[in-house]
This record gives sequence, C-alpha cells and structure tokens, in this order.
Amino acid sequence: MPTLQRRKLPIGRVGVVAVGHHVYWDQFDGLRAELLDKARFLVDRLEGNGVEVHDFGLVDRAASVYALLPKLKAADLDLLFIDMVTYATSATFGVLARGLDIPIVLVALQPRAALDYAAGTTYMQLCNDDFCSVPEFSGVALRMGRSAPPVVLGTLENDPVAEAELAEWCAVANVLKSLRTARIGHMGHVLEAMLDMHTDPTAVTAAFGCHVVQCEAEELLPFYRNVSECELNAKKAEILGFFDTPDPGADPVAQKLDSKDLESAARAAVALDAFVEAKRLDALAYYYEGAADSELREVLASLIVGNSLLCASGFPMCGEFDLKTCLAMLIMDRLGMGGSFAEFHPIDFERGTVLVGHDGPHHIGIADGKPVLRSLRKYHGKPGAGAGVEFRVREGPITILSIGVTAVGGFKFVVGQGESERLPIPATGNTNTHGRFGPDIRSFLLRWVREGPTHHFALGVGHRAAAIEKVAQCLGIPCVRVTPDGAPR
Repeated sequence: MPTLQRRKLPIGRVGVVAVGHHVYWDQFDGLRAELLDKARFLVDRLEGNGVEVHDFGLVDRAASVYALLPKLKAADLDLLFIDMVTYATSATFGVLARGLDIPIVLVALQPRAALDYAAGTTYMQLCNDDFCSVPEFSGVALRMGRSAPPVVLGTLENDPVAEAELAEWCAVANVLKSLRTARIGHMGHVLEAMLDMHTDPTAVTAAFGCHVVQCEAEELLPFYRNVSECELNAKKAEILGFFDTPDPGADPVAQKLDSKDLESAARAAVALDAFVEAKRLDALAYYYEGAADSELREVLASLIVGNSLLCASGFPMCGEFDLKTCLAMLIMDRLGMGGSFAEFHPIDFERGTVLVGHDGPHHIGIADGKPVLRSLRKYHGKPGAGAGVEFRVREGPITILSIGVTAVGGFKFVVGQGESERLPIPATGNTNTHGRFGPDIRSFLLRWVREGPTHHFALGVGHRAAAIEKVAQCLGIPCVRVTPDGAPR
C-alpha cells in the first residue's frame, strides 16, 4: 500500500533548566562541572525526541532564577524540564512555578542504580541526589496553588521506563504546540437535534489555545469549478492507488465504485486541498447539506475520500460539525496514533465486542490492509450519495478519546483502551472494527456513558491513555480513564 506524505507539522519547543545548590561548589571541587556534564546528557537525549530543545544551563540560588525568568518567558516554550542534578533549595523552583504559565516536569535521573556503599562518599551521594528535592518542590507547588509537577524518575542510562517517559513528554510538547498554534476550520452547522455537538469556539480557544476559523461552505465552489483535467486525473490515480474497489456485498446501498463517484470524489479532494491551503487551516470540522440537486450538495457529498486522505497526511477532518472530536483527532495524530472519526455501532454479544466506526472521514493510515471505496446510493440519516470509505483498524491495541462538555461549559476528556480484533465487518462502505474492552463489553459501555462523553470519539492505535492524560493535565482539563475494576488509571 502506498504511503501519503505527511504535512509539515509544528515542533514543540522545550526548555531545560538544571538546578543545584551554590554552597556545594566551594565544598566539593569538580562537583559543579560533573553536574553540568550530567545535565548535558539529558539535553542530548531530549534532542533525539523530535522537539526543539533550549538549554538554559544551571541555576543554584533564587537570584540566578530571577535573572533567568525573562529569558524563559521570551523563549515561547511549550514545556519546561527541570533537571534535578543534585539537591537544590525550593527557592529555585518557586520562582519558576509562580512566574511561568507552562507545564513543568521534574526530571530526577541519577547516574548510579545504587551507591557503592563500601566506597561511598558525600561527593558520590550529591551526584546521585536527584530525588532529594522533589518532595520539597512538590510541596511548594501546592502552596503556590499549582498541582504537584509530574516527575520522570529513574536512572540516567539503561532505564527504558524513564526513556519512554521522556519521549512521551516530548510528544506531549508537540501536541501542545499544535493545539496552541492551530487554525481549526468550522464550516456549516450542527446536524439538527444533535445537542451534544454544540461547541463554543471561544471556550475552545480558552482551553486549547487554537483559533477557530469560521468558514462558508460556498467557499469550496470556486476551487471545485477550477480543477484542471491534469489535477483531476492525478487525484483519481492517487485514489485508486490507495483504495481497493471490490464487488458489492449484501447491502444494496453499497455498490461497486462507479466512475461518476470516483470523478466527483477526486474533484472534491483537489478542491478541498486547495481550500485548506488558501485558508491556512490545520484541521476542519464541517457539516452542511446544501439545497437538493445543487452543485454545493454534490461537492459536500463527495468530500469523504478527500477527507480521509487529508487525515492520513496529518490534517484532521471531522464530520457532523464536531469541533471537539476534531481536536481529539488532532491530539491523536500528533501523538502518532492516527485518530479516526468514530462512534459505537452494534454490539456483538456473541464475541464480546462492539463495532467501532463511522461513515467518514477516516484516518486510512491505521487501516488493516488497503481500505475500500464503495459507491453509496444514500448516506443514511443525511442527504446525498457518493463514494464511501470502508476498512477495519489494524489488529492490536487501540485507544479512544471523547471530549465532552460539562454542565458549566468546561471540557472533559474520557479515555478508554481496548483491542482491535480482525473479525468480519459488514460491506456497507463505512469503517468498522471490532473493539474489545474490559472487563466485558457490557460493563465497559455502561461505565463509558456514565462519564458524559460526546457520542463521537477519536480512535487511534496503541495504548496511549497515559500520554492523553498528560495532555489533559497540561491543559488543566479533567480526564477520566474508563478501566476494568481494579485496573490502574
């Protein structure tokens, strides 16, 4: 299967500040230089995790932190790592906790897995005192009205748990950068009577930082009308390279892809690419019907294939005007999970699974094999007809994220982890995959709905609930992980 070229995505900017205690330097010759080498080791490791790293050196007293604070603010950081290279007084942290409005992560990675007790010295202890100040820093954070900062705890080398935590925090920094700089298109209106779809764009900007760009559906028409034959043929060839077009199954609504639907899908995809480029968008949530038999309805009914190609390239597209799920898809995409538009379909009580999917758009980058295109004679529950995308998500661990709105207008993350299983799906031109969630499908679904999610969610591959929880923590958004009884959250 060919791969789509990913769009150029924003890169998170992280800072590193090492902390120490100035009294030690005259007491222990060479200690400061050794700790600076240790701090450089962390900077080098972070630079291998796909972020832009700014090294601010070592601070060892309150005065040096006050002097550094303006530089940290000017650096426009997404996240700050404090490298606990030895014991440091909490004045070094208190200035940062009060003065910065960005997530702070404490890194306590000692060089030795254990002291050489027989040969142990005070110098050796101070080189490995990374955790010593962590309780002090955490207590000061709480006294200053902040949450206790997260901690990466372990050894400097040969510690895969700590290395994975650092990599995940760098991924979170990339998510935060994408969220706070994104231009999210919002086109059309809510599908009538879907009360859970309504989202306040101002609340989105307040919570996530991104700007919501209000778009008119009619803005697509000039791009659709001006597609050249060369562009059209190239897009048709691209589509046929990515998708299979099998014979129909049992559903009379879903037929073999016909040339008319292929042409409409290709023309709409070219127009959509040009539209998002002209509007400088990073994602788009839309729903609009257009008048019956109008050119606009034809365009809007033909967007699913182009949507799915965009999703796989790193541009989340979300149907039914669902701005919240568009954000969930963006978070998953930036975490490298995919992020497909989804909801719960019929339950398979015999197998203990639930079909998870939607009628479009989809992230074909997480498909199990080549996705399928079918000509749909009607879009159930919506006007129009055209090409539909069908695939199952590749087998293995999956994560789902729904972003709901609370009674007071705030956002809430609801997260679940399960498994995608390679089991039969109906040939309906819709994406479906069998999701298995513990402890059993009935209990999981009942627990899920009790948390008040939006009925849509983003579906991604891998078990990444912990990373999503970190994103929520950085944004100050409540996050609930729906788990089996006794499972860790």
